[in-house]
Amino acid sequence: MHQMTLAEIARGLADKKFSSEELTKVLLARITQLDPQLNSFISLTEELALEQAKAADARRANGESGALLGAPIAHKDLFCTQGIRTSCGSKMLDNFKAPYDATVVAKLAAAGAVTLGKTNMDEFAMGSANESSWYGAVKNPWNLEHVPGGSSGGSAAAVAARLLPAATATDTGGSIRQPAAFTNLTGLKPTYGRVSRWGMIAYASSLDQGGPLARTAEDCAILLQGMAGFDQNDSTSIDEPVPDYSASLGQSLQGLRIGVPKEYFSAGLDPRIADLIQNSIKELQKLGAVIKEISLPNMQHAIPAYYVIAPAEASSNLSRFDGVRFGHRCENPENLIDLYKRSRGEGFGPEVQRRIMVGAYALSAGYYDAYYLKAQKIRRLVKNDFMAAFNEVDIILGPTTPNPAWKLGAKNSDPVAAYLEDVYTITANLAGLPGLSMPAGFVDGLPVGVQLLAPYFQEGRLLNVAHQYQLNTDWHTRTPTGF
Repeated sequence: MHQMTLAEIARGLADKKFSSEELTKVLLARITQLDPQLNSFISLTEELALEQAKAADARRANGESGALLGAPIAHKDLFCTQGIRTSCGSKMLDNFKAPYDATVVAKLAAAGAVTLGKTNMDEFAMGSANESSWYGAVKNPWNLEHVPGGSSGGSAAAVAARLLPAATATDTGGSIRQPAAFTNLTGLKPTYGRVSRWGMIAYASSLDQGGPLARTAEDCAILLQGMAGFDQNDSTSIDEPVPDYSASLGQSLQGLRIGVPKEYFSAGLDPRIADLIQNSIKELQKLGAVIKEISLPNMQHAIPAYYVIAPAEASSNLSRFDGVRFGHRCENPENLIDLYKRSRGEGFGPEVQRRIMVGAYALSAGYYDAYYLKAQKIRRLVKNDFMAAFNEVDIILGPTTPNPAWKLGAKNSDPVAAYLEDVYTITANLAGLPGLSMPAGFVDGLPVGVQLLAPYFQEGRLLNVAHQYQLNTDWHTRTPTGF
């Protein structure tokens, strides 16, 4: 049962081959048995899961149907879940139980999805390795000595290890696509505003976007269908009709124009990954795609711009965690200033503190124009590069990451080295574009991903290309040894 995809589970439930309750019990037992090796979950919600599974079975017995009705999933632990701990991977929120459901959680619950638990993550989604979590590092099921990627590493590791078929995740600078690449999954960051951010604890409000992590593009289409849509509670949500993502998976790739930016193949890219990307290009050419070299000249400025904008927004968003209304509070504060200082100093880990300080500095009176304003101007140039490219091509293809997953602890003493691993993913967040990572092979036994980017609201196009690619390759079917 644990080897089934979301699509296979939907067919099995519809054909009455098993019940949602039976499947849920199997997966809960599997998580209990195997997750101690991975540390991919922060909270398990057995009672809720069994209650939801029974309700889903009853709905099916009454004639209801739906791809997500009775399907087991998990939520990244920054989506608020009513009455359940929502920690954001931080000591600051270790005692916080959300008083309401995030829109994404509510929509998936209404569709009949079964919540098995909340997955581990980098603290407040800040990181590329899932090592900054207060609950400890998550391990990559392909090699337990390596990172699974971050910040959605818990969701990625759990799905890759077949503990469940799919999970929600979020992407601020590559935090869906990079873990997908490191764990042999398909991960989709939708267009900014496509999925509601209401009830999703913010890191950088103009960059954060929720999306699906699963083994196949077909499964991502199913999960995104349940997540996407306008939400009046979210002022950044866009009122755009949600297409049937599964219906577009069968389209031919004949004549599809794929742009390959020359800037992607620089000295920083592992040559073995470059070879795998070229193999993917050849596979898509066999399916009828036309390849064209393009240029994204301002890509070189994206990392410094991102690491000004994101910490600046984080320093503002995280100011609410002050030890007064909710979250961690220090013992016996001497006065209000002492309460603030010690509560925040004790509640936030080193990476979060580092980014708050960088952000506060960039927003300060003497440096706002020199750093933050300049970074926003670069952001516009990055977007303009993409708009020009999409006048010539339908999608853009390249590597998801410059290197495969590194060893746990290898970059802890050099945060900038970890930041540079986001070089290919952050541009999509700066521009608000949809991006997808799909499995493309292995280097030294570790998975490698290929990234696809598309114009706004063209998630269906990305899913279609990935699905056609997966019908003709088997990378996405490989399972880590022992799982």
